[in-house]
Amino acid sequence: MKAIGIKTSHEIDHKESLIEFETNKPIASEFKIVVKVNAVSINPVDTKVRANAASNVVLVEPKILGYDGVGIVDSIGEEVTNCKVGDRVFYAGDVTKNGSNSEFQLIDSRIVALSPTSINDAQAAVLPLTSLTGWEAMFDRMNIKVDENKTILIIGGAGGVGSITTQIAKATTNLTVIATASREETSAWCKDMGADVVVNHRDLVTSVREAGFQYVDYIFNLADTKIHWDAMSELIAPQGKICSIVDTTEAVDINKLKSKSVTFIWEFMFTRAMFNTNDIQKQSEILTQIASLVDEGRIKTTLSKTIKGFSVDSLKEGHALTESGKNIGKIAVTF
Repeated sequence: MKAIGIKTSHEIDHKESLIEFETNKPIASEFKIVVKVNAVSINPVDTKVRANAASNVVLVEPKILGYDGVGIVDSIGEEVTNCKVGDRVFYAGDVTKNGSNSEFQLIDSRIVALSPTSINDAQAAVLPLTSLTGWEAMFDRMNIKVDENKTILIIGGAGGVGSITTQIAKATTNLTVIATASREETSAWCKDMGADVVVNHRDLVTSVREAGFQYVDYIFNLADTKIHWDAMSELIAPQGKICSIVDTTEAVDINKLKSKSVTFIWEFMFTRAMFNTNDIQKQSEILTQIASLVDEGRIKTTLSKTIKGFSVDSLKEGHALTESGKNIGKIAVTF
């Protein structure tokens, strides 16, 4: 089968930053299924793995990138119970395994769900990784209760995760959603996603307080943990919770959270798949709920751009747009 990946890490404009190659079609067994991939999306993790996973080395076998996918089940293992051959499924994959940038992909059925029926492949492909991240952050990490009349500040509101988390929060909880943006077009996008209030991340404390909020109950950080640490420490309510998905390369002063008895917690969407946790099936269940919310019209795709054609050039275009930091919403590549 045809696949696209890396043998060594390069900047995206290098001629071999992504390479096309032939490899064996995978075989389904146990809980694994083989999916004929129809569309993928580009996430920041794709660009980070490309740039860092093979620094100063040349891999013997190329690493296939891509962590969102939608496609048709081609074959199933003997332990699979949640889908059958011919089903259209969507999933976010496992960062430690070969990804979705290939004609066929081997994937654990326990992190797969039937795709929403009301949207096309590109629209569905942009949802799994971001919706799992937002859902897990709110309900598994911060333990938000759906009937709470509280506030959540989403730092990075116009990105893929921020866009879908805003929608999930408004569709399933009583939370007041405060999203950050700094440009007219990103502010408008956040409002379109359902944010109650949009504030400017360039002067976060002042902007939140001018909007009428002295403190916020929850903070979901999707931008820069170090840059926003002092602002988050100031704005979080006593006994509040901060969840971040962004590594920090510099030390932060966690003592700032002590007097308020604040919880700080990480969200990493790949944890369940990477460690084959006892509750790995939860990701299939979450995606099933996301599909239902989409088909009921309660949340919508965050697709902002579709690139057509399974090729190195198409994927390079998607990587470059994602790395530019200017893209709003999500990018899909259709095969």
